[in-house]
Amino acid sequence: MNESKLILVLGDQLSLNQPAVKQAQPGRDIIVLAEVVEEATYVRHNRHKIALLFAAMRHFRLELEALGHTVHYIAIDQGVASLEEAVSNVLAQTATNEVIICEPGEYRLVNQMRTAWPSSLGVPVTVLEDDRFLASHEDFEIWAHGKKQLRMEFFYRKMRERYQILMDEGQPAGGKWNYDADNRVGWRNQVGIPSRPDVTPDAITAEVIDTVNATFPDNPGNLERFRLAVTRADAERQFDWFVDNALVDFGTYQDALVEESPWVFHGLISMYLNSGLLEPLAVCERAEKAWREGKCSLSAAEGFIRQVLGWREYIRGIYWLLMPEYKTRNTLGATRRLPNYFWDANTEMRCLSRAIGQSLDHGYAHHIQRLMVIGNFALLAGLDVMEVCDWYLAVYVDAYEWVELPNTLGMALYGDNAVIASKPYAASGKYIQKQGNHCQQCRYKPTKVTGPDACPFNSLYWRFIDKHIDKFGKNPRMGLVVANWRKRDPDEREVIVRWADKMMEDWT
Repeated sequence: MNESKLILVLGDQLSLNQPAVKQAQPGRDIIVLAEVVEEATYVRHNRHKIALLFAAMRHFRLELEALGHTVHYIAIDQGVASLEEAVSNVLAQTATNEVIICEPGEYRLVNQMRTAWPSSLGVPVTVLEDDRFLASHEDFEIWAHGKKQLRMEFFYRKMRERYQILMDEGQPAGGKWNYDADNRVGWRNQVGIPSRPDVTPDAITAEVIDTVNATFPDNPGNLERFRLAVTRADAERQFDWFVDNALVDFGTYQDALVEESPWVFHGLISMYLNSGLLEPLAVCERAEKAWREGKCSLSAAEGFIRQVLGWREYIRGIYWLLMPEYKTRNTLGATRRLPNYFWDANTEMRCLSRAIGQSLDHGYAHHIQRLMVIGNFALLAGLDVMEVCDWYLAVYVDAYEWVELPNTLGMALYGDNAVIASKPYAASGKYIQKQGNHCQQCRYKPTKVTGPDACPFNSLYWRFIDKHIDKFGKNPRMGLVVANWRKRDPDEREVIVRWADKMMEDWT
C-alpha cells in the first residue's frame, strides 16, 4: 500500500537537497510550510529575519509546486500557534499517516518532535539528520572523542583534507593552513568599497513586508531597507557579485571597523547558507576557483573558506555534542541586566552605537562588530549570558540557536568553560581604535582610562581583569596581562576599578 506522508519543511530548510524534501513523492505526499506564532515570537526577532524567511518560504512553495508537489501553506495571519498545531491540523484534513521532518537547528524543537509529537499527533514521527552540513553528528563526535581541547583549527584541517579544498598534493595550498595573520588590517579608506546591488522586492516579498510591519510593529528592523535575496537564484547572484567584486579585498579588511559602510567587503551570505538558499560546499569551491584563476589572493580565499568549511561546521558540531547542558553554562557568573540601549543604540560610545544600531536596523553586523565590539562590551561589563544570547538570537537574520549559542556563549562571552576559546576575547579601546575609525567621531578618548572623556572600554577591561584575576592568572595566554595589572600601584588599580563601577551604575 502506497501511503501518503506529511513532510514538514521549516523556514531554515528551504533546499531541494534537504533529506525530508528528497523523500517527498509528487502526487502522493503533502509538504507543509507554516508561518506560526510561536516560532516568530519566542524571542523578539528582527523584522528583516521574519520577512526573509516568510518571503523565502512563499517562493519555495512555488518552486515545489512547479515540480509537481502538493504544498499545504499556512500563513501567519491564520493565527496557528505552533508547528505542532500546524501539523495536527493538516493531518486532520488529509489521509497522511506519518510525519517526516529534517532535523531542526534548535534542540528545543528536536526534543519536542522526538519525544512529544508521536504521542500528541498519534502518528509516527521521523526526524532525519540534516545532511546539508559537511560534518555529520557522528563525524564530529568521532573527531572530538578523547580530546582534551576541541579547537577549531585542527577540525578545520581535517575538513580541508576530507573535501580536498585548498589542497595541493596532500599539502595545504601555499604551505600554510591558515592565513589569518594577513586578515587584520584596518581599512581607513585605503581602497574603495564597491557599491553593493540590492534585490528589488517582487510582489510576494512586498506583501510579506507589509504583513511583517503590521504583525510585528514593536520588533527591531527597518524594512524600508530590506535588501535580501529570497530565492535561490537571487542568493546565487548576490554571491556571484561578492566573488567578482569584493572577495579580492575581503581577506585583508575582514576585521576592519568602518564608519562609512555596514557591509565593507563581506560576503553577506550566512543568512542564505543558514536558510538553505545556498550550499556550503558549493560556495567554498567557488572561492577556491576564484583564487586558482588569479581573481583573489590565497589569504582572501582561505579566510572565506575557513569561516564556512571550518568555523560554521565546528560551531554546529559543538552545539549538538554538548546540548542541552551547554546552554546552562555561565563560567564567569555574568548576571548584570542588559542596558536599554541594546534595543535603541542610544549610547555615546560610538563603536557600540554604530554596531548595535546597524544590527537593529539591518539585522546584520560582521564578525568583529559582533565579537570585539558588542560581545567584548558584554563580556567586560558582565552582562547576563542568557539575556545576551537571546539578544543575538533575536536581532540577526542569520541567527539560529545551533550557530548563535556557541558563538555568543563560548566565543564572545567566554562562558562555556573554555570549550571554544582558550582565553577571553577581551580588549580595551586601543583595539577598536586600531581596527577602525569610529573613535574619530566619538566623544570618548581611547588613550584615557578614567575621567569623563575616557573610553569606557579601557577601565572596563582592567576591572574585568581585576575581578577574575585568580582565574586568569592560571591561564598561560593571560599571564602577561595579569602580571602587568599586578605590577600597577594598588591605589591606581583601585581608582580604575571604582571608575568602571561608577560608569556601570550610571548605565542602569
